[in-house]
Amino acid sequence: MKGDGEAHPMLSPDDEFADFETWDYGNPDATEAKKPEMLQAEYARSGLQNGLILEEKLGVNPFKFGLVGAGDNHVAMPSPDNESFFGKYATYEPSAHRIIEDGKLHIALENKDLDLKLYSYEYITSGLTAVWATENTRGALFDAMERRETYATTGTRIRVRLFGGWDFEKEDAHRRDLALIGYTKGVPMGSDLLKRTGDKAPSFLVYALRDAMGANLDRVQIIKGWLDKDGEAQERVYDVAVSGARKIGPDGRCKEKVGDTVDLSIPSWTNTIGAPELGDVWTDPDFDPALKAFYYARVIEIPTPRWTAYDKVKYQLELPDEVPLKTTERAYTSPIWYTP
Repeated sequence: MKGDGEAHPMLSPDDEFADFETWDYGNPDATEAKKPEMLQAEYARSGLQNGLILEEKLGVNPFKFGLVGAGDNHVAMPSPDNESFFGKYATYEPSAHRIIEDGKLHIALENKDLDLKLYSYEYITSGLTAVWATENTRGALFDAMERRETYATTGTRIRVRLFGGWDFEKEDAHRRDLALIGYTKGVPMGSDLLKRTGDKAPSFLVYALRDAMGANLDRVQIIKGWLDKDGEAQERVYDVAVSGARKIGPDGRCKEKVGDTVDLSIPSWTNTIGAPELGDVWTDPDFDPALKAFYYARVIEIPTPRWTAYDKVKYQLELPDEVPLKTTERAYTSPIWYTP
């Protein structure tokens, strides 16, 4: 699997944000086509669900992992973003021909026998890993990674905090000592919830701050995965905080889109929509204390130009509609687990 690794639309059909820079064609040398049954083993969300299933059988969760972001390019340039995308290989460095040549979309990978084809416009920029360490030293960084206090982004430098506990209050999300409150009242991303006391449902303190040089935020979400009473893996997406005057409905979702300020003629965007920061305390409305579960946060930015839009303007290209020119960068935190 390459491309974004959080979720796949076939595995998460009710998640409108699951189809982000998805590569699901075949293996890297195009000798084997993708089969639907392969997908369960290739994405983080389904991996976390499979961990709960295996824990029921083995008594231990082998997929209790944190989330990190990374890239896979061969141009000696670490973590290029959409404004500075130099391609995946030296042969796909910026030029008027790396997307379209002689009026046809450039094919990067093909196996005609398998009807497998990958176009060069489908290459994507690199992700990043963020680490919440106690100090900027090698030891502290590795300690933080070992305890899974990390999160992944698709290249943007969003800051995200996630804490889980039993006693968070709404006003905690508006405190400037939010991290202190989080560590005092709960546990950070990558942890197990402390033993439940009383009959409360777990609450989660989540806060996101936009990339200082990047786009405003559309929304903050909590993704929940759990095993139902029949041992089947389930999932649900909840909107926790949304920008503007939009409202979250009784079903926990905001159906109204944030809007779009992208000007493809430049290309650029403006931060006249969205919010520079979002946060709240969310309590699981569907909590069943008898069922294993995990929770992680996802932060979505407002739309911004994709690298293909910059190429289109720079090289004055005429591109077909199938070439995406906009993207919505995002961040994913490591989960917090609940075990009865």
